[in-house]
Amino acid sequence: MIERRHQGIVASSDQRGRGTGDEGRQTFRLPFGEDAEVPTHAHENEQFAYAIRGRVRFGIGAEGSPQRDEIEMTGGEVLHLPANVPHSVVALQETLVLDLFSPPSEKTGIDRD
Repeated sequence: MIERRHQGIVASSDQRGRGTGDEGRQTFRLPFGEDAEVPTHAHENEQFAYAIRGRVRFGIGAEGSPQRDEIEMTGGEVLHLPANVPHSVVALQETLVLDLFSPPSEKTGIDRD
């Protein structure tokens, strides 16, 4: 469990890159400042997170659940998150992540409204 979390800088919408390769997938380029955090959330699409550079910690599973796990990723690693799996992210250093979602959706966990 993460004992202390900071609200760092997550890329603003004008810094994020959003693209759709075809009707079946959607990509996001997400720069995270050190200590940036995306709170626990889930979505109906599956997600592949590719850490291009830096280091992040994913919390996988519901907050407070005994099944919750943590996975640290560094540049070059990929994480697959099936649809509807609760997860969170904390950047342990300045990090660049490429997210791929299938199917596409209007919002992701980084969209806070």
